[in-house]
Order: sequence, then structure tokens, then C-alpha cells
Amino acid sequence: MITNQLLNPGSIVVVGASNNAHKPGGAILRNLINGGYAGELRAVNPKEAEVQGVAAFADVKDIPDTDLAILAIPAPLCPDAVEVLAAEKQVRAFIILSAGFGEETREGALLENRILDTVNKYGASLIGPNCIGLMNTWHHSVFSQPIPQLHSQGVDLISSSGATAVFILESAVTKGLQFNSVWSVGNAKQIGVEDVLQYMDEHFNPETDSKIKLLYIESIGDPDRMLFHASSLIRKGCRIAAIKAGSSESGSRAAGSHTGAIASSDSAVEALFRKAGVVRCYSREELTTVGCIFTLPELKGKNFAIITHAGGPGVMLTDALSKGGLNVPKLQGPVAEELKSKLYPGASVGNPIDILATGTPEHLRLCLDYCEEKFDEIDAVMAIFGTPGLVTMFEMYDVLHEKMQTCRKPIFPILPSINTAGAEVDAFLAKGHVNFADEVTLGTALSRIVNAPRPANNEIELFGVDVPRIRRIIDSIAEDGYIAPHLVQALLHSAGIPVVEEFVSDKKEEVLAFARRTGFPVVAKVVGPVHKSDVGGVVLNIKSEQHLALEFDRMMQIPEARSVMAQPMLKGTELFIGAKYEEKFGHVVLCGLGGIFVEVLKDVSSGLAPLSYEEAYSMIRSLRAYKIIKGTRGQKGLNEDKFAEIIVRLSTLLRFATEIKEMDINPLLATDKQVVAVDARIRVEKKRE
Repeated sequence: MITNQLLNPGSIVVVGASNNAHKPGGAILRNLINGGYAGELRAVNPKEAEVQGVAAFADVKDIPDTDLAILAIPAPLCPDAVEVLAAEKQVRAFIILSAGFGEETREGALLENRILDTVNKYGASLIGPNCIGLMNTWHHSVFSQPIPQLHSQGVDLISSSGATAVFILESAVTKGLQFNSVWSVGNAKQIGVEDVLQYMDEHFNPETDSKIKLLYIESIGDPDRMLFHASSLIRKGCRIAAIKAGSSESGSRAAGSHTGAIASSDSAVEALFRKAGVVRCYSREELTTVGCIFTLPELKGKNFAIITHAGGPGVMLTDALSKGGLNVPKLQGPVAEELKSKLYPGASVGNPIDILATGTPEHLRLCLDYCEEKFDEIDAVMAIFGTPGLVTMFEMYDVLHEKMQTCRKPIFPILPSINTAGAEVDAFLAKGHVNFADEVTLGTALSRIVNAPRPANNEIELFGVDVPRIRRIIDSIAEDGYIAPHLVQALLHSAGIPVVEEFVSDKKEEVLAFARRTGFPVVAKVVGPVHKSDVGGVVLNIKSEQHLALEFDRMMQIPEARSVMAQPMLKGTELFIGAKYEEKFGHVVLCGLGGIFVEVLKDVSSGLAPLSYEEAYSMIRSLRAYKIIKGTRGQKGLNEDKFAEIIVRLSTLLRFATEIKEMDINPLLATDKQVVAVDARIRVEKKRE
């Protein structure tokens, strides 16, 4: 519950206020005063009549009615103080800085529950406990430093961790990134990251509210709610980037399929962010760099010009952009030669455009004008300008400032000399700009933004999927575990997924008869062991009855073997689709190259079922191996449309068969004409009374 008293309190009391600014109660009062808080400010300190010039009261029972209470007192004292403040002093918003609650002990958790019961009873907001506080343009209710530039069109930062929020601010301030609000939710006993997002979504005003949200998340309690409100905000014109910490699994679990071996809670997070349209980041530097990029005009294409006076950084930036699927096209022809003739001898314009260390501000202006007006293929410009300490850069940065105000195409300032040209960089930032001190971090962040999909629609693709038949098959299964091959085939058929013809039997003559009917060569696979290849249970290209008979006899001797499956031998490139049910998230669908590559290379992308065609194409095209699917070096490409269709159909099947907990189709054999499922396994787990 987020109340107006939390966001715009007319009065604030700091309980545990101190004259010592090295204590939380002293630091937060100092920040409120220095931040120019315009409401009534009060303090509670039994030993002082005045704290930092603010009138102090001996006890919370003595204060006048107040909107917001900030508690910086020992955890055991908090529940009684909250009760008095809410019941007798009309406090309807609380920020509890104190630690020693549920994050530490069972007793602390009980204290936390008492506080929650009280604030809920009185319809009050609660931030924390165990947090650094909350700051916005109205009040700086945090005990930490730094306090960034606060502006209504700045960034909203929501963090699970107070310390991490501080480190993110440290990173952001050096880049010139401004903030609208900073939320540290701590233990998130009442208000968590999802609650803040929901409030921002439901109360969003496109005329006045910030359109940039940065998140640091340690746990996602309600993925559906996060998905709904994040995607809703993005559709309203916001841009969101997030770090999700703690996604790796400590220790590997025994897994019964390729999907189980590679899917993790991290795959679920990746899929959730992809579906919502959130840009995923992996470090504070990436997160704040993405935030800075969000403040610039939105990119309309992938072609960049690099203007610099230092060759090395231009080359490293070119590499970083190319690695992320972005382009630094060669500039050539009459216009390029014309530009070169106006620069010093030795300058190059091929892209990067190197104006040399002796290049002047007018040379920079000239290059920016050419990129804006004459190089039509260029979508954005990156300007790398530092100094070895021999000259000042004020004029150079003035040109950048002027052109960033007037050019239609985005200009990314990369000013690496934050020490030797510190005064110049500070003056540039003071004009409201951001700075990307490291070109490779910028290139990586840009690729994350450009490759992040738009929020997906939530419609389920039902065409060609026989839902009643799927339910009949699932309902007929009596035991948990991996289901029989004929049931796997029936489920895939019901979803409209093409399946290679196959026959399963524990009788040799029946298997031989099937091979005679379909024609040689065939494939033989043991039925029973989960990892067939590991036990010698897969033989390809069997060309005769004698060979098939020998393999049948051998496979039936493998431990746990129940029967043998035979299939016609098809040709094609091996692809993979899998799915795993993650608690709270639902089914995570994975795709990639098939066969052994799925586990060796782990080049997979993930999506959250149900999936749209747009999402399926995005998953396929985000693979490092996409060039193989598209076709490369004279090789025909694979049928990407059929691959995407199977991904979508599988996701619909899973939507109506939540009892499926793990499955994979590996391989799918793909050519330029078709994609056919060759081998699949499905593990079912039913809830039983």
C-alpha cells in the first residue's frame, strides 16, 4: 500500500534522530535538511531538546500528528513505536531503517509481523525494515550518500538492496544520470519491487512522470504481476532495465533431460524479462549505462558512425558494436572524400572517422554535420574525445553540447578523461548531459537495448491445436514420470507438431517388418534408459535387416531396456526445443541447435509460455547460431517459419497441460522445406489428493 503520506508528506518525524551524522538517525536528518524539505520536520531523542536545529521530543507519544515516521531505533523497540504512531499520531507512512528483523532471526520475523499487522490495520505504508530509505524530489529520506541530481524527468530506481542502491547511485552520478526517485525496499515486508511497479503503472501520468525505470531485484515473488505492470509501463512509453541477482543454482541437480540440465531459475528470469520487454543487465555499470542511453533520443536503426581523435578506442568500440549485432558501415565515395579533404592530412574517414590528436573543435563540428546531413546511412554518432593532459577540452565539449541540442540523430558522448579533463567533463555534465567513459561498456549496453524485444501480446495461438484431445491424453495418464512414446507422439500430433513415423516393440520381427515397410536406412533407439546416447542406445543409418536384428538384440541387453524404437533415417540440421515448469513462473520454453550441441554449447534462448509468433522469432534470432539457421557460406537456410510455428504450438500445448513438468524435442530435423520432430520425451507430474 503506497500512500500519499509516503510520497508527499506534509510532516516527517525521525525517531532516533541524532546529532552524529555517522549514525543512520543523524545522516537521514542531515539529508532531509540539506535536501530542502519544505514540510514540518520533527525529531525524537530522549536526551536532546534539539537535534541538528530541529525541535526534539523525548517520546513518540509527545509529537504532534505527523504524516511520515522514519525509525532508526533498535528492532525490538519498533513494534510499540509503530503502534503509538499509527493509533495516536495519525502516521500513515513508515520507513524503518533498522535491521535485526526477519533477515536475521525467527524472533526478528515475529517483530516484523507485528509491525505489518499494525500498518495494515491503519491503512499505512511501510518501506523496509532493513533499508536505506526512500528519496524523491520532495523529501530525501535516506541515510546514505551520494544524493544524486533529482529531477521529475530523471530515473526511478527500485532496489531490493540498500547497499546496492548506493553503489548504483555511485556509478550513475559519475555519468551525470539524474534521478526522480530512489526506492530501497529492504525486507519488503509490505512494499516490494512489484508493488512499486504496480503503483507507478496504475498512477502513470505521461505528461509529468519519469519514463525510465531501473530495477535491482533479489527475488521475484509474483512473476505474473511483474510481467503485467512492467509490460504495461513499457507500452505506455516507459523504458525499463533490470538486474536480477541470485539466479544461478548452487550445485547441479540430477536432471532427466537436456532441458533439465540447462534450464534454471535464471532461464525463467530471462524469459520473463523477454516477454515483458525489460532490458536485462548483469552489473551496476551496465545498468547505469543503459539508463544513460535511455535519456538520449531513441535509436531508429543499427548503423553507427564513430568520430574520434584516438584510433584504439574507435577500434574497440567497433568490435563491441559488431559483437552485439550492430553496424559500423564503411564510409566511402565522393561525400567521404569531400569530408577528408577538409580535415588535416593523415585523417581517415572510412569509419571510425579519425580526426587525429591535432583535430580541432571545428573538425568535430564538421564531422558531426556530415553524419547528420550527408551520410544518410548513419543512424547515430559516437564521439570519443579525451585528452592526454596537454590541452583543455572545453571548446570540444561545447561543440558536442551544441550538436546534441540540435541534431536529429542521437549523439553518444564518450569522454574518458574524467581525471585529466575532470573540470571539462563536469562542466559538460552540468549542462544536463550524460557521459559514457568506457566505449566497450557502451557498446555492450547498446546491443542489449537494441536486441530486447517489445512486450509480447498475451493472446494464445490456438489454430491447429486440439486442446480437448490434449486434455484427454493427460487425464488418461495414471503414473508420474516419463510417459510412453506413443503418448508423446499423440500429444505432439494433437498440438499440430510434425513427427517422424516411428514404431516401438519388444518383438524383433515386428520392428523388422516396420523397417521393411518404410524402407532402409533406419534409426534404432532403445526405450527405457533416459539418456539413450550415453548407454549406446542410438544407432543411425542402419541399412539392412541383418544389421537391425543385431542392434535389436544388443539394445535389449542394455539395463532398463524395455523395447526398441525404429524410425526412417531422415537428413537435416538438428534443432532443439525444450520446456521446464518453474514454480510461480510457469513453463519456460528453450530453443537452440540440437543434438549434443545443446548441452556442449548451451546456445539457447528462452521464452515464457504461452508464446506469440513474434516472441518465437525473437528467440530464434537471438541465438548465436542464428547464422546457421538463416543460411551461411553457400549453405541453404533452414525453415525458420516452421521452427517458429513448432515453438508456438508447443507453448500452447504446455499452457493446457500444466502437468508436464519437463520435456524436450531433440532433435528436430530441419531443412529449407520442413522441420520434423525425431525424438521427444515428456515427464508428467500430477497433483494427487
